[in-house]
Amino acid sequence: MAIHAGNTPDPLTGAVVPPIHQVSTYKQDGVGGLRGGYEYSRSGNPTRAALEENLAALEGGRRGLAFASGLAAEDCLLRTLLSPGDHVVIPADAYGGTFRLFAKVVTRWGVTWSVADSSDPAAVRAAITPRTKVVWVETPSNPLLGITDIAAVAAVAHSAGARLVVDNTFASPYLQQPLSLGADAVVHSTTKYMGGHSDVVGGSLVVDDDALGDELAFHQNAMGAIAGPFDSWLVLRGIKTLAVRMDRHCENAGRIAEMLGRHARVTRVLYPGLATHPGHETAAKQMKAFGGMVSFQVEGGEQAAVEVCNRAQVFTLGESLGGVESLIEHPGRMTHASAAGSALEVPADLVRLSVGIESADDLIADLKQALG
Repeated sequence: MAIHAGNTPDPLTGAVVPPIHQVSTYKQDGVGGLRGGYEYSRSGNPTRAALEENLAALEGGRRGLAFASGLAAEDCLLRTLLSPGDHVVIPADAYGGTFRLFAKVVTRWGVTWSVADSSDPAAVRAAITPRTKVVWVETPSNPLLGITDIAAVAAVAHSAGARLVVDNTFASPYLQQPLSLGADAVVHSTTKYMGGHSDVVGGSLVVDDDALGDELAFHQNAMGAIAGPFDSWLVLRGIKTLAVRMDRHCENAGRIAEMLGRHARVTRVLYPGLATHPGHETAAKQMKAFGGMVSFQVEGGEQAAVEVCNRAQVFTLGESLGGVESLIEHPGRMTHASAAGSALEVPADLVRLSVGIESADDLIADLKQALG
């Protein structure tokens, strides 16, 4: 599916790769006489359509939509599903940008939210109110690698008349397909594993409900934060190697997590592939493998964690994740700084790794020297 869905050879030339339709408008054959339904590239573009078909196929959904960023996708979804006075349950461990969207933007629309430990279905149930319309989860979560039982939380949400949204960015559809487990919508930052090469910013939504898909498409067009044709082409190209990349990401991350678990300066390793992880059994049940993200805490507190990040040489100090190159960062000062002082504040001694596809031996050696 990753290689073929949406990748129909060009009918005019036979090109096996969809062309980049770098175009804003389309000739009409008489007023309203649209060729293939295309009139203006905000409303629809053949390159973006190829990506959207591919995304839907990978997640097992009916409708895929591609956006200019992951947060643009989240914004469109929330404005489609929510009205003033509605309530959302968000996870206690959420991406800092998602938290900022709720805390600084969504609240201005008159939407309220509360925090729950999404790894505990009972805690999610307790956080739901009569006004709850959306339960939002990340699994694995960012940056603490928490695991949510998607099927169990879907049952909780649906029993309250709410929809379950799953951010599947850390897993990718190669490792996990939330719609098959009961989720109503899947969110991705396609910047990450889907694109896979740190050269494009994008986002996506996939749903398995035609009516919801139509509503989302209306808002996508009305709000306009669509993926451009070249960005769509880059993500589509990246997806072709998703399976082989994810296999290597997972293999390397597993070896690194085991090494960190034995290191004297590491006080805690967060990786769902470890049997000691509290979500290990759930992750093994709903994921094909455990992903390429590893977080760990170091003795010596915040400054020690910052020094580890600064000493790394093969790991690049930088935000984002999911690329072929390995990245290291300090979430408290970088990706999750917006959560400081809130219920979602991350530990100051935490280091997050996006494990790339380099030689695992080189990566392990680099972390050992960075730890000292």
